Amino acid sequence: MMCEELQQVRCDIRNSRKMNMRRNQRMVKEEEDEAMDKLEIVDLRGMNLDSFPVNPTINLAAICKLDISNNNLQIIPESLTARLLNVVVLDVHSNQIKFLPNSIGCLSKLKILNVSGNLLQSLPKTIENCRSLEELNANFNKLSQLPDTIGFELLNLKKLSVNSNKLIFLPHSTSHLTNLRVLDARLNCLRSLPQDLENLINLQVLNVSQNFQYLSDIPYSIGLLLSLIELDVSYNKITTLPESIGCLKKLQKLSVEGNPLVSPPIELFEQGLHVVKQYLCDKINGSDKTSPKKKGWFRKLGKCTTFDGVNVRDVDRQGYIMPNYRSIDGLASPRYMGMFSPRRLFSPKSYFSR
Repeated sequence: MMCEELQQVRCDIRNSRKMNMRRNQRMVKEEEDEAMDKLEIVDLRGMNLDSFPVNPTINLAAICKLDISNNNLQIIPESLTARLLNVVVLDVHSNQIKFLPNSIGCLSKLKILNVSGNLLQSLPKTIENCRSLEELNANFNKLSQLPDTIGFELLNLKKLSVNSNKLIFLPHSTSHLTNLRVLDARLNCLRSLPQDLENLINLQVLNVSQNFQYLSDIPYSIGLLLSLIELDVSYNKITTLPESIGCLKKLQKLSVEGNPLVSPPIELFEQGLHVVKQYLCDKINGSDKTSPKKKGWFRKLGKCTTFDGVNVRDVDRQGYIMPNYRSIDGLASPRYMGMFSPRRLFSPKSYFSR
């Protein structure tokens, strides 16, 4: 009897805890909704402004969306961004802005930042502190580089648009943007792409077209972008597509026009994407009679530094099943850089004891 009473007491305690938790969550939600109702949307677009108007009646901390696009602004005051503590959307596109204030790093709630159509030559390193950022549009500027560690900090970024700039390369940390869905880097001067693309496990659209005479090859690790749906590498200097593209099961659109392609033969594209993918798969498996027999995809990846230390003979013999990836908090931080990449997973045990 005592045992049954004890179990009943434990059950009552659990139910009480659940009720308290639900009540607390409901109270927090109500407080957030009440706070959002008090926030304001300020729309100052297309008003030929040369400077941000100083209006004492505007409480900058109460603004959730600020649109000052299509004006003649040359600077954004440090004091302005430092006080936009609750801004979620900041749109300053189509102005004459040459640099962003360092205080932009204070915008901890910022989710959408549009700075396209300005004269920016670089982005401040403090932008990495905008850890809620989900969309960054910096198209049509004069960017020659991005902050080196941008990918280690902006863990929530889903869309990165940097087309029509002067970028020579994308920083290595870009490959650690594990939540990224869209990467648009067309119309730049890209010489190459990061070699270890395998961490971009959610990437669906990759556009690196129109880098013209600069971009001549695509890393083999592109075959590990298992979520990729669209790939545009048109109008570059690419002669050979990586055979690993044949393993992209979700790929629905592949644009290659404007390249001096030798492999796959350009006429295959007229027969459809499925024919191209089959051709590349055959080359991986060594069943393509026109080329020497390959020793397996993972051996080729190892040569391209995507894998390191794996016993490729065992992989070739036994095969390999790619696990279902899940986003892990902190995966892209410097401390855990590469922790869960195939390079580490397939390395000898001694790697972990270093």
